[in-house]
Amino acid sequence: MILRYIAKRLLQMIPTMVGVVLITFVLFNLVGGSPGRMILGDKASARQLEEFDELRGFNRPLFYGRTSETRLYASTDFTRSAGPWASVSGVVLHADGFLRATGPADVPFPLAFDLFPGHHYEWNAEVRVTGEGAVLVTTGGQQTLDESRSLVVWQDQVNTAGDSFRPTLRVPAGSEVDIISLACRRVHERPWISQWSHYVGQVMAFDFGTSHAANRPVRELLREGIGPTLMLATPILMGETVISLVLALICAYSRGRWPDHLVLVFCVMLMSVNYLVWIVAGQYWLGYRLDIFPVWGFESWTYLLLPVSVGILYGLGPNVRFYRSVMLEEMHRDYVRTARAKGVGTAGILFRHVLKNAMIPVITNVVLSLPFLYTGSLLLETFFGIPGLGYVSINAINSSDVDVVRAVVLIGSFLYLAANLLADLCYAWVDPRVRLS
Repeated sequence: MILRYIAKRLLQMIPTMVGVVLITFVLFNLVGGSPGRMILGDKASARQLEEFDELRGFNRPLFYGRTSETRLYASTDFTRSAGPWASVSGVVLHADGFLRATGPADVPFPLAFDLFPGHHYEWNAEVRVTGEGAVLVTTGGQQTLDESRSLVVWQDQVNTAGDSFRPTLRVPAGSEVDIISLACRRVHERPWISQWSHYVGQVMAFDFGTSHAANRPVRELLREGIGPTLMLATPILMGETVISLVLALICAYSRGRWPDHLVLVFCVMLMSVNYLVWIVAGQYWLGYRLDIFPVWGFESWTYLLLPVSVGILYGLGPNVRFYRSVMLEEMHRDYVRTARAKGVGTAGILFRHVLKNAMIPVITNVVLSLPFLYTGSLLLETFFGIPGLGYVSINAINSSDVDVVRAVVLIGSFLYLAANLLADLCYAWVDPRVRLS
């Protein structure tokens, strides 16, 4: 029964998982602009950006296509400027929005870098020829241009590294060639090998790319960071949950009396002060002034005592208020009055009846916190120098390490789906009225 339910839920999660993969793909490959420009900076050359895209598959079609954009030649609107042609002798920008080459002249195309060996480049040009004609020199040979040809399409390819070929327009004396438009695209033999298929293949193989900042596979960084993160986040989750439930039961039992008021004032105070203030205050007083705890590093378990204490303390505020509301609602149920009438003691009412029947919202709150164990506490790991996934994530964001950020987001989304499944199983375990179907 349980295995059949788990299998059914996993099948139902497949469309959601595909949607998550698609959304992360669009966010990091399309919406965010050029990953190469983001990582290498604005001063990176066109060749460096092209090599970066080639290494990570960003120079392929987005989903499907025979051609894709290339930085080999910067497409230019001649109605606005000459673009890279401004530095080429033998051509002038006409006021009507085209380039004019007047013979005799040999005009090499202004490429940003030499053709990559083995790559095919497709050119599309719209020209207007007057006079005796002209010759276009490509890797495929020479093409004669005359007044009968206005649209010219050709491909260029070099076979070995070191070839520095550039398409050249040879205009004889007495001829003029007007270049109205010119575009270059990279040609792919297999159109289905795209950025999307490359990304899906990486996800299925649990290959999240390479961190450019650390120059290491992202998978290794995640594997090294998960241990410190769990050692920090697990005690925080368990500690704040247990202490919050105990305080909530005390508040429910003594509602309206001084213990209830004292706990509520304590919770409001915790929630009113920013998390960062508690971290800095704990480091200054308990770490620096009193020298009770180490402040920075991760050399032994003692380095976790202060950040765990700060994490538990800050989490008590919202958790106690939430659990208190749940317990107060249960305290007015008929089964509580019946238990009192039967002579059940306070401890029995609180732990055997109230706590047991309040487990559904408690499980919801705890289980939905489990995915955040993966990334840990970003502030705690950053301020205490704990090399966990939160620390890795912050460094990746600061250095625009796209592969690391994308992996953290993607795995966090999958863990959230798994947490929802775990929550449903726990509901059926603690409440016999819940049926798995």
